[in-house]
Amino acid sequence: MYGLLTMLLMILIALISIGPIVWMAAGSLRPYQELFKYTSIELHLLVPVEWTLKNYQNVIYNPRNPFLRYIGNTFVVASAVTALVLLINSMAAFAFAKLRFRGKPIVFALFMSAMIIPGEVMLVPNYLLMHDLGWLNSYKALIVPSMLSVFGIFMLRQFFAEVPDEMMEAARIDGAGLPRTYVSIVLPAAVPALITLGLITFLGNWDSYLWPLIVINDQSKQMIQVSIAAFSSNQGTNWSNVLAANTLSTAPILVLFLFLQRYYIQGITMSGIKG
Repeated sequence: MYGLLTMLLMILIALISIGPIVWMAAGSLRPYQELFKYTSIELHLLVPVEWTLKNYQNVIYNPRNPFLRYIGNTFVVASAVTALVLLINSMAAFAFAKLRFRGKPIVFALFMSAMIIPGEVMLVPNYLLMHDLGWLNSYKALIVPSMLSVFGIFMLRQFFAEVPDEMMEAARIDGAGLPRTYVSIVLPAAVPALITLGLITFLGNWDSYLWPLIVINDQSKQMIQVSIAAFSSNQGTNWSNVLAANTLSTAPILVLFLFLQRYYIQGITMSGIKG
């Protein structure tokens, strides 16, 4: 009985979670005049009466708002940030977990204290830094400030700390240096955590809006979320086009998560146990 109630509760939560996504996808296939016509709980709330692909044509082939270019820009930036985050933060986490150096507890405490600082507080200092470096209106302003993840260092450190010291000592006796030990022993033990951190980082940069809006003025270099907001204007908002744009931007993330969800759940679960 308890198992049945748990399953029904999980199904209800899943329906509540995917309901807005289904409505968004269905709305992207409706003409604008039909979008808000059905508001009660009925079949046509989720199933269009008149199907159309015009909304996607308006989004994809809009000369003033080249959406596919923005998707490419966002993919390049999000992929670069994800790769650098995994590389830099995994090395920092390895140092905090397995290396001995003077002042390590103090340095680690300082790193952890940065987690309590809201991101909005750092907008102005980061903007001034990008201005002084001459990086405004370039991808460097989007990539470099996002390379460090304090949360990522903390999570990976929890995984790396579980690697037995005896394995590292055996590798040292066999002649392996720290780089080889890091690559051959420590990283394979933390694959779920690396995939989890990669997904979180990629999603965070894919959905980034405020920072690209501030540092990028060249529309040809703009990110996808800023371009979606551009469908709203003083003349009004074509919500059917907005839903089509949101569906296009959501689809890659859903596909990526479906392929990597097993590792993502494993990484979250194991990090919770080790934390």
